[in-house]
Amino acid sequence: MSHKIEVRPARSQDVKAIRALTAPYVERGLLVSKPPVSYYESLPEFLVACDADGEVIGCGAVHVMWKGLGEIRTLAAAPAWRGRGVGHRLVDALMARARQLGLWRLFCLTFEVDFFAAHGFTPIEGIPVSHKVFEQLMRSHDDGVAEFLDLARVKPNTLGNTRMLVHLDGEPAGRHRHSHLKCEL
Repeated sequence: MSHKIEVRPARSQDVKAIRALTAPYVERGLLVSKPPVSYYESLPEFLVACDADGEVIGCGAVHVMWKGLGEIRTLAAAPAWRGRGVGHRLVDALMARARQLGLWRLFCLTFEVDFFAAHGFTPIEGIPVSHKVFEQLMRSHDDGVAEFLDLARVKPNTLGNTRMLVHLDGEPAGRHRHSHLKCEL
C-alpha cells in the first residue's frame, strides 16, 4: 500500500465510497446518519482523499453557514488509513477551500479534540454570534447550524462532542481573532 495521497473535489460517482467511509462512524455515533440524497445534494462541499490507485480513502466537507463562517463536517478516513495523515491532509485542504470561499472562521463539532487542536481549533462555549446573526441562523433547517448555536434540539445527538472554532489567516481587518464571533458577520 503506497503512502501517496491525493486530495481532490468529490464527484457524483464518489458518493457510494463516501457513504461506505462514513457508515462505521455513523454506527458508532460519531457522525450523523444522512440519506443518500443528502450526500448528492452536498457533493460540491466535499473533498475526497485517494490512494495511489485512485481508491477513495477519506472524505470531508466544508459547509458555508454565514458570511465568513463555515463548518468542517463529515470527516472520515478508511480504517486501514487511520493514523497515516489522511485526516490531516483533508483538513488542510478543507481549510484552503474555506479560504477560497471567503471564510475566515471554521467551526467543527467533534470527539477528536486533540486532532482539531493540532489545526488551530479551540473549544467554544455559549452563543458565538451576535443576537442579529443568531436570529438569522435560527431560520436554518441545517442541524450543523443548530449544533454551532448549541441549540437544545440537537443535544441528544451531540452529547459528549466539543464545539470548536479556528480563525483562518486572511481574516478581514477589524475582526479580532479571539472575539469568538461576538460581532456581526
